[in-house]
Amino acid sequence: MPFSTTIEVRDRCLCLRVQRAARRLARRFDEALRPFGLTHGQFSILMALNRPAPPTIGQLADFLAMDRTTLTANLKPLHRRELVTLAVDKADKRSRLPSLTDEARALLAEAAPIWRATHDDLDAGLTDPAELRERLAEIA
Repeated sequence: MPFSTTIEVRDRCLCLRVQRAARRLARRFDEALRPFGLTHGQFSILMALNRPAPPTIGQLADFLAMDRTTLTANLKPLHRRELVTLAVDKADKRSRLPSLTDEARALLAEAAPIWRATHDDLDAGLTDPAELRERLAEIA
């Protein structure tokens, strides 16, 4: 394999660039959310549960682009922390419906301004953040 192929992948690979950007963004938001005892992933899960009716695990996994097994593993610490409840789905007794507790809603209300300020700082350093979001949505 010629080294030129390595250079091509380095310069062209969207997956590599998105992964690198995602890791840096994750570190930035993890640091911002640390005072609330949350990671960026946990914040995203909790925000995805901030809705009028609880979703199924499958619906939540689809929204977050996660597989169900990974999502279930990520819900466990939130459940242990009593930020999420897991109710039996009346339509399918084998399924669980995750929802936010009042404590989680209060935590999100405290964390959201920090998330917003972190995003504002990030957006200020980008040429066209709206365009970037649109392009990423095309891929996702």
